[in-house]
Amino acid sequence: MNKWHRIILMTLLSLALVAPTLGLSGGPPWETSDIPPNKVITKGCTCHGGGVPSIAVIVSISGVPQSYTPDQTYNFTIALTTADDAVEGGFMLWSYGVGTFNSDADGIIANANESTAITQSKVGNDWVVQWTAPAQDVGEVAFQLVGNAVDGSGLPDEGDAWNIVSFFISAPGTTTVSEGDELALRTISVGDYESLFVVEITAEQIEAEHQEELSAKYFKQGNIYYWSTFAILLIGAVFQREFYEKKYGGGPPHLDRSLAVPQGIGRGVAALVMLYLTIHLYQQGGGGGWVGVVAILFLLFAYGVYRTILQARTPPEVADLL
Repeated sequence: MNKWHRIILMTLLSLALVAPTLGLSGGPPWETSDIPPNKVITKGCTCHGGGVPSIAVIVSISGVPQSYTPDQTYNFTIALTTADDAVEGGFMLWSYGVGTFNSDADGIIANANESTAITQSKVGNDWVVQWTAPAQDVGEVAFQLVGNAVDGSGLPDEGDAWNIVSFFISAPGTTTVSEGDELALRTISVGDYESLFVVEITAEQIEAEHQEELSAKYFKQGNIYYWSTFAILLIGAVFQREFYEKKYGGGPPHLDRSLAVPQGIGRGVAALVMLYLTIHLYQQGGGGGWVGVVAILFLLFAYGVYRTILQARTPPEVADLL
């Protein structure tokens, strides 16, 4: 093999290696080397992601009508979303020979082999393409969309992935959504949105959340036990007073009506306010534990009204008359 043969052979091998890189930098190619049918738009991208679609790539198209109007032009927005750094890539959209695409937009080209297919001429994202519906009712129109997200290395490596979605636009007059309705246009997507928000939780974060949960639990239970114990002691003290007063003191001391009336009115109003607050806080979900405190205050004021009435009815003694 002479010198020129070696140069020609090396050149051909270099072109063979570079050609896929150049083709992939602008998104998915129209044809692959697979067994026919060999269209990427139907088979997917065999040179990225091991030849299988990835749910981590969300391919979406918005502005899609529920049903088309003959000879009307629609603006579709095609977007790629990933959780990785692969925020740019390419797309290919096919309408299976129905309708026409406008290839005048910057970075958007129609495929030479299929007049109803469109792709991008350079790596990007958020492409706006125009599709004009057929001039007459041809029934339901099927679409196929492939999008690949690349990491910018120029090679079909593990940093690249793709996904594929199929959708339909119904025939004219087959949907009930009005033309001006906000649901007349829709967004169709494929992919796993949860994969975009997966956050790795460290052991320190787990322990911090556990400690916060424990502190909140102890604080809540501590308040419950405190106020419960306080209420029990208070009720016990009231009963103890009543018992010893009746057994050894002969009953409550006399209270003149001129003093009992304003005292009873004041305690009664306070009891009604506390009762209203208790019901209101209970209906609002407890008010952070305040419902128990207000309920205890209501019982105290109500007991005060009872004591005022009891003292006013107690006969006066000699000491009270002097």
